[in-house]
Amino acid sequence: MATSTEAVLARPAERRDAPAALAFEPFQLPPSNQRYLGAPHPPGTVTPLSLRAFSSAGDAIHLNSVIDTIQSLQARDKVLTKQLACHGAILFRGLPIHSASDFSKFVHAFGYRPHEIIGIVLHRPELAPNVAPANESPKETLIYNHNESPQVPHAPEYIFFYAHKAAPNGTGGETPISSSLELFEIARQRMPEFISELAEKGILSRIIYRTKAQYNGGSTLREAFGKTVQDGDDEATRRAKMEAQIARYGRGKHTTWEWSKDSDGDDILTVEHHLPVLRRQHGTGLPTLFTGLAAYYKNALVNNLTNVARAKTTQQLYGDGTLIPEKYLKGLADITDEIRVLHQWESGDVLVFDNTIAQHGREPWRGEQGDRVIMASLFDGENVPGAYNDEDWAQIVQALDG
Repeated sequence: MATSTEAVLARPAERRDAPAALAFEPFQLPPSNQRYLGAPHPPGTVTPLSLRAFSSAGDAIHLNSVIDTIQSLQARDKVLTKQLACHGAILFRGLPIHSASDFSKFVHAFGYRPHEIIGIVLHRPELAPNVAPANESPKETLIYNHNESPQVPHAPEYIFFYAHKAAPNGTGGETPISSSLELFEIARQRMPEFISELAEKGILSRIIYRTKAQYNGGSTLREAFGKTVQDGDDEATRRAKMEAQIARYGRGKHTTWEWSKDSDGDDILTVEHHLPVLRRQHGTGLPTLFTGLAAYYKNALVNNLTNVARAKTTQQLYGDGTLIPEKYLKGLADITDEIRVLHQWESGDVLVFDNTIAQHGREPWRGEQGDRVIMASLFDGENVPGAYNDEDWAQIVQALDG
């Protein structure tokens, strides 16, 4: 499958020890790994855009040369950021990235601001600056297509994944890619009444945090909101510090919380956010579905949860607290199945997402848990994924420093 983009070229800034000039050129992926996007994307637009580096002098590719090239492209009218805004995802293949440290240097070359997670729901130990393991749920677990962090007000704008170790070919572990712009366009045609409801009401996101991790790989309450908590703090001080972190979302009355205790006397914190699902892509104004609704539905359906757990997981609410009918959640999943492509990883691959307009996930794999090792890095751009309309509840703001 041919791509729609000409070779992207850049020469690093001149210096006495500057390496040979590099270029990133598109290359063809199998149809199973790459597809042409439908409306509203321009005809001939593919996802992911697949790029590999080459040296004009035929020299070996070194990481410093790659970093210089990335920085040069970004300084030249943010070339790669604009490609992301067009294609939704970019695959870099064949780069000299072999560790978390290498990956960290590469991602910081793009010039984005590292994303600070408030209210984290996964345990993400830092492996290198702004690098952590991707979701480490058991290998049998499906993680269906979603935008990153749709359940909280402060979401990253760019997501980088690095395959430190790819699952053997044919065993699974692919990363699905789909367009949130395309999802909106088709959903508006097939389920206009659902889109109208989402535009008017948004969704109610309810997240329960517990003192102890609720599942393997999950975060604790202190990991989620305890950035300033000290071991000697009493309960009132601890809660006040955590509530100050929640206030940093800047959502006012549209984020609320309630404290309770479990049977062991440990703290439980339930946080509710009134959030938009329909937003607009910055620059184009195109409407996009920024959501995990299909993922909540499909994950529960596929991952063999108990009936009680499944009912709780799939009970997605409109912003007014009423239940979203299952037929609409299934409709979103059906559309996503039609428009997604599965990226088959090769070790060393880096896959970059514009989180505003592209969704990702994770397919199960056979073999051992350690057969697949993917690292992630999250960044903010100049804009948090924006609101679809001008209603007060739909305004998304950056988490403020402090």
